[in-house]
Formats: sequence, C-alpha cells, structure tokens
Amino acid sequence: MAKKVEILGKGCPRCKQTEKIVRMAIEELGIDAVVEKVQDIDEIISRGVVATPAVAVDGKVVISGRIPSLDEVKKVLQQA
Repeated sequence: MAKKVEILGKGCPRCKQTEKIVRMAIEELGIDAVVEKVQDIDEIISRGVVATPAVAVDGKVVISGRIPSLDEVKKVLQQA
C-alpha cells in the first residue's frame, strides 16, 4: 500500500522547496507514495502545525517549521 505524504503549507517558496525534496526522496528510495498538498489553513492548524512548511506521513506530522534536508526526509520515509 502506498504511503500518503502530505506537504502542509500555503504554497510559499519554502513549501515548494519542501515538496521538491520530498519528491526527490521518494524517487531515490523507489517507494510507493502519493504526495498531496494541504493548503487549507484551518486543516493545517487542526493538525497542530504552528509553522510551515510541514510534512506528514500517513497522517502523522513528522517535520514542521522548516525545509528538511533530503537525508532527513529519506530517514523519515524509511521509518514510517
């Protein structure tokens, strides 16, 4: 079953960079994953995110408030 990876943010350049890194990590790992963008501020807040960009894997917020490194995203995806 594919992992669900969500990028939470309003679509700012930092959010776009985070999405790019997440997609690169998925491709390099060769995992089955679906990437979705969550831009609704109420949805983002309801998940407890106070600073964007944030990354959620299978509904759990794993990175928040900064652009993650490629290695960090790969590690998170492998653990999830």
